[in-house]
Amino acid sequence: MEDMSLFKRLWNKFVTKETVSYVIVGLLTTAVNLLSYRLLRIQFGINELLANIIAWVVAVIFAYVTNNLFVFGSGIEEKGKEITKIIKFFSARLVTLGIEEVGILIFVTWMKFPDMIVKLALAVIVIVVNYIFSKLFIFTKKQD
Repeated sequence: MEDMSLFKRLWNKFVTKETVSYVIVGLLTTAVNLLSYRLLRIQFGINELLANIIAWVVAVIFAYVTNNLFVFGSGIEEKGKEITKIIKFFSARLVTLGIEEVGILIFVTWMKFPDMIVKLALAVIVIVVNYIFSKLFIFTKKQD
C-alpha cells in the first residue's frame, strides 16, 4: 500500500492541469513545426537546415501565444513586461533550436538518417527543455 501511496503522490505532483495542457500544446506545436518543415522541404525543396529554421519561427510564434494564454495563464501584461517575456521566450527557444539544428546536421545532413524520424526524436528533447525554461524563467505566476 505504501508503493501505491507514493505513486499517487507522484502522480498528483506531476500530472496537473498545467502539465497536461503543456503536453497537448507541445504536441500541437510539434505538429505545426513538422508540417511547416515538411511543406518547405517537399513543396519548395528548401535545404533541411533552412527549412528547420523557418518552421521553428512559425512554431515558436504559435507556442508563445498558446503557452501564454492556455498553459501558464500568464496573460498579456503591460507593454514592457510583455516584451521582456517575449524576449525570454524566444531566447530560450533559440537554445533548443541550436539543439535541433546540431541534431539535424549530424543525423540528417552528415549521417543521412531520415529527417522526419530525427525531427520527431529531437522534438521529445525540445519539449522537455522548453517546459523547464518556460516554467522556471518565462511564465512565472504574478505575485498578488
